[in-house]
Amino acid sequence: QVQLVESGGGLVQAGGSLRLSCAASGRTFSRYAMGWFRQAPGKEREFVAAISWGGGMTYYKDSVKGRFTISRDNVKNTVYLQMNSLKPEDTAVYYCTAGVYPRPDDYWGQGTQVTVSS
Repeated sequence: QVQLVESGGGLVQAGGSLRLSCAASGRTFSRYAMGWFRQAPGKEREFVAAISWGGGMTYYKDSVKGRFTISRDNVKNTVYLQMNSLKPEDTAVYYCTAGVYPRPDDYWGQGTQVTVSS
């Protein structure tokens, strides 16, 4: 079992940056691939990014490539999502997840709101 707690969401202007963090509990954190999903109002939840258990492989939704970077620290049991050049269409609740690469969706955090104003 893995428990996930996100932080770092907030309100930012278009073109700005935010870094989301996800703290994981459980001794087996390093065995899981980690990911980020998001859900905008009135839309289905969608995949954003994933990172393999060792951090050597990453995978991104096309629309965030070159703007978002996923990383992890297996000593701190934390995964990050650095989001640059944010756009209003990035506005959503962002969820941290754990599971199997490249779509780790077995465990979910409670979500953190990201709002990008135009």
